[in-house]
Amino acid sequence: MIKWDSKRNSFVSTRSNKRSLAKFDNPENPNLLRDIFPYVSVGKQIFNNHVALLDIPEDIFITDTTFRDGQQARPPYTVKQIVDIYTLLNKLSGNSGIIRQSEFFLYSDKDKEAVRKCLELDFKYPEITAWVRANSDDLKLVKEFGIKETGILTSVSDYHIYLKLGWDRKKALENYLSIIKEALSLGIKPRCHFEDITRADFYGFVIPFVIKIMELSEESGIDIKIRLCDTLGYGLPFPQASIPRGIPQMIQLLKEETGISSEELEWHGHNDFHKALVNGVCAWLYGCSAVNGSLLGFGERTGNPPIEALIFEYLSLRESQEIDTTIITELAYYFEKELGFKIPPNYPFIGESFNATSAGIHADGVIKNEEIYNIFDTKKLLNRPIKVTITDKSGVAGVAYWVNQRLGLTGDKKIDKRHPSLLKIHSWIEKQYQEGRTTSISDDEMEKLCRKYLPELFVSEFDRIKLKAKEMVSHLIRDLVELPDIKSMDPQRQEEALKNFVQENPFVQFAYITDKEGIKITRNITQVEDKPKYEKIGYHEDFSDREWFIEPVKTGKIFVTDLYTSRITGALCVTVSAPIRNEKEEIVGVIGLDIKFDYLAKTEE
Repeated sequence: MIKWDSKRNSFVSTRSNKRSLAKFDNPENPNLLRDIFPYVSVGKQIFNNHVALLDIPEDIFITDTTFRDGQQARPPYTVKQIVDIYTLLNKLSGNSGIIRQSEFFLYSDKDKEAVRKCLELDFKYPEITAWVRANSDDLKLVKEFGIKETGILTSVSDYHIYLKLGWDRKKALENYLSIIKEALSLGIKPRCHFEDITRADFYGFVIPFVIKIMELSEESGIDIKIRLCDTLGYGLPFPQASIPRGIPQMIQLLKEETGISSEELEWHGHNDFHKALVNGVCAWLYGCSAVNGSLLGFGERTGNPPIEALIFEYLSLRESQEIDTTIITELAYYFEKELGFKIPPNYPFIGESFNATSAGIHADGVIKNEEIYNIFDTKKLLNRPIKVTITDKSGVAGVAYWVNQRLGLTGDKKIDKRHPSLLKIHSWIEKQYQEGRTTSISDDEMEKLCRKYLPELFVSEFDRIKLKAKEMVSHLIRDLVELPDIKSMDPQRQEEALKNFVQENPFVQFAYITDKEGIKITRNITQVEDKPKYEKIGYHEDFSDREWFIEPVKTGKIFVTDLYTSRITGALCVTVSAPIRNEKEEIVGVIGLDIKFDYLAKTEE
């Protein structure tokens, strides 16, 4: 029972924490702990005079649920995305095993393919584990894949046992122990998911259940893990908080009453009350070795502790040379570019503005010594230099810092804050706020201002289009020049190969080949609609003075011209050319492709 203590100005528990009270109880009706969880009002935080003491395990680590709980909060990952993210988790953890395990579903064909591909990578960490329902068919899937450990759903609150499953505690205990025994008989290490533990009856069910589990573990010689699942985020990190909500007392009680070790305990929390991260760290501090999290905190409803945050919490408790924290930035980039997830600008560690400052005095301080306003060396640890957000408070120093940082200008190339163009940019910014602006100047706006007042610092649009053209067709032309028909220097064979290529690639306006002297040796290979326009161009025209011919012969590399207007079609084009080599690697000709600019522009859009 609980009561209000006016002297402490808090709710206190009248229960006594004595082992003699731990006895299996099977009430006819569920005990919903209404004094703590009235439902019609906010759940109560209950305290007592007992204070749990710190008990940090020797070995603490992170387990991952990105592909299990994390997938329940977003569109499912593709097989490729799962493999990519799993690979990045491995790179983040290194050989340290800080991210010790990662759990996977095994139900759909996609789930199974993803697990197979991840197993083929043969990474030591994170170890691949499974999650299954408490039934025999699911266990057979785990055995089939050769996975050594699996999570098994074993709900422990009366909310789940009576109201969801329609059982009583006796039936729940029997069913749970039966499936655990079956897993042990198959040589599979069970990880029992104590769902909704922060609303469970510890003395009447949880502790007797754990004692039974420990007996099975001793009999089989196989460790059995307990995952403490704070399903609705009710957990409290305070050492004086009573069970079932108090995490320090919960872990201490389980260890004292059942003899379970820290290595066999794992915390799985949710963020319903904004406590997912602090509760996870609390579990470490008070005797739980493993904390379960997901990348970016993705998880059912409000999510789980973010793995990237757990990494930094771990580093504040332990030394590690294995962890590559820059992979966190790589993961964020992957989520934005590959998965299309927009990371909130103020999201810690990876948001666009997490290490940004906008006040002018702050920017000036950052220029003098970034430690004044930066949480740590974000460039070294996250590959994210500190940045400045531009407002009317940023001053010219802030503008200078933004330009130099954004454009990567260092040493002699850095722009001084007294540069006349920076003063013009600063004047524009001041005018914005004088006219009533209240929002910060966006990075896009700043870049446009820099392009206007500092154009010499930017790559030209022509160069950008050339780069785009080279990216798009370089691999195609590289493969094309390796075809035996092209290398033969037999015009008839070459023309056939060029026809096939042009038909397959509608962005090619015109394809042609010259010999090593620059004389065109093939007929006009164009798109069907352009054929009439090329009738007057015949054999043996000399192109040896053209840049697209000269550069590949001189450098032996692929070359891309500037934009130009085709004298045949009147269309804007770029030409991509490459040397043709014989079996002795001698240059025997040049192949040219005229690429339609409008195709490139549409592709860019």
